Parts: sequence; C-alpha cells; structure tokens
Amino acid sequence: MKDLENTPDQSPPLQPGERPLLIVIIGPTAVGKTSLAIGIAKWLGCEILNADSRQVYRKMVIGTAQPTPEERAAVPHHLIDFLEPNDSYSAGQYGTDALRWLESWFANHRTAVMVGGSGLYIKAVLEGLDDVPADVKIRLELQKRMEAQGLDVLLEELKALDPAHYAKMDQSNPQRVVRALEVCLASGRPFSSFHRHQPAQRPFDICVIGLEMNRDLLRERIDSRVLDMIASGMEEEAKTLHPLGHLNALQTVGYREWFDYFDGYISKEKAISAIQTHTRQFAKRQMTWFQRMEYVRWFDANNRTAVFEFLSDTCAQRGWGSERNQNLNDTLI
Repeated sequence: MKDLENTPDQSPPLQPGERPLLIVIIGPTAVGKTSLAIGIAKWLGCEILNADSRQVYRKMVIGTAQPTPEERAAVPHHLIDFLEPNDSYSAGQYGTDALRWLESWFANHRTAVMVGGSGLYIKAVLEGLDDVPADVKIRLELQKRMEAQGLDVLLEELKALDPAHYAKMDQSNPQRVVRALEVCLASGRPFSSFHRHQPAQRPFDICVIGLEMNRDLLRERIDSRVLDMIASGMEEEAKTLHPLGHLNALQTVGYREWFDYFDGYISKEKAISAIQTHTRQFAKRQMTWFQRMEYVRWFDANNRTAVFEFLSDTCAQRGWGSERNQNLNDTLI
C-alpha cells in the first residue's frame, strides 16, 4: 500500500537502547487538533498518522475536514485519503495498518504524531482490540434491515442486547451499530464483553495529549466551521457523492443532512442547521469517550504554549532536549 511507504524526514534516528515516542493528539471535532499536530510534527521533524475514521476516504475532503493540500505539503500525513467510499475498512484493519507504518517509521526515527477523533481507531493502536467474532451473513441481513426499516430499529435492538455499549457508542454511525449488533447476535454475548481489559504491549512509548475547550466557545467554532465548509464547496461535494449515499462511509454527519435536502425531505436551511446540531452532538460523544481514557494529559486548546512546554520537558527527560529546545521559541511565535 503506497500510503504505508516511508518518507525521509529530519527526525533524529534512535540510539541504542532508546524507545521511540508516539505523541497522540485527541479531542472533539473543531477543537484545533490538526493545527496543533502539524505544529508539533514540524517542531520534532516527524510525520503524522491520521486517526479519523472518515478521513481515510477519498472524495470526502471538505465534509470530513481533511487537512488542506498546503498542510499535507508542510508535513506528510499517512493513512488519509487512500480508500474509496465503497471500500470496507474496520478499526481492526486500521490498527494493523497503523502499527505496520509505525514499525517501519520507528526503525529510523524517534518520534511520530498520531491525530484524530475516532476513539476506536486510537484504542486499536494504543491498546489493541479484542478478537471478536464476525458473521458476514448476519451483517448482510442487518444492512438489509437497516435499509428497509432504518437505523433506529437496529439501535433499539442493540440497546436491549448491550445497553453498556449502546450508551457510549457513536449512535449515528451505521457501520458501528451493525458491527456491534452482528457480534451480539453471532456470539450470544454483549459486544462490550469483548472489550480488552489488558492493553497490548507496544514497542514504543505513548504520550497522549487531550485538547478541551469551553462548551460555548466550541459550539461557536463548530457552527462557524460548518459555514466555512459550505463556503468551500461542501454542498457541491455532497452532491457528487449523493449517488453513493447508501454506503456506510457516507452515513455520517455532514453528508446525510445534504442527502435529505437533495431528496426533498428538508430545506437547505434545515440541512445546514442539522449539520451544526449533529456535529455538536458528535463532539459531546467524542469527549465522553476520551474522558474515560486514564492516561490523557489535558490542555486548554487555546494554550498551545503549555502543550509545547510539556512536550519539551518530556523530550528533555529522554535526553532529547537540546535540539528540540533550540527551535521551541520559533515554533510558538
């Protein structure tokens, strides 16, 4: 896979006995993860691993807020914009691909940055996922039921079979709903019972930075970003994808609302308002997931200086401080 190829950078190589460091940037949508990740990667001279389950798809550039061509030119990104919307891709597959890239990258580099808001993708890399059963026949039956009866019917069934997972999952993601219900029906056990209790051992150290923001300010940022995306051509992008609207990849916030507008169910104004509302709801679910993670160092998203100072201290403790501190002030300007 071309996206997993190594690209040389200026990150210092590992010395004998050193363990590489994966810096992970998490937080709700629109909080500023991409900008911070690029700043950190440029400062450390490393590259970025995407951990957004929708940014892996091509043709969904605006609606998924993929990094711009200029941002990707400034710092190479991996596992982004490399699948077609009709390609099936799971968190388990992502974990395999991400760990493969990290193994190759860390063979010659000290640091890498992973950034994204998809909790299950991040868990797959940091902790590993349990080996859960799969039944393609049940999956296909559930997908047919969803098309005929709607997602809410499957959600109610999942709520009855696994209330714990239902309460914390992204209930607007049909692929996740179908997968969880598939496991429940195939195994006779709740999907949540397969969740790993003992994290997998990784050959690299992990530093997780969480970004948080005042709720009202984040709401304003989300609403404003939706309008900016529309000005950048979001409606036109959704229109080209409308014939593919039945695909799991497109059953997501920012596209479903446009499809309802194109199909005559709601007005354009209602579609835009719904995107803003659903995005805010999604951000709340993301924070609920991330706040359950025990090893996150949280920062105010507007205080980049505190993040860089923390990372500078982290690098210094590993004996990497001299070359990093030289350009810290330039990075913060």
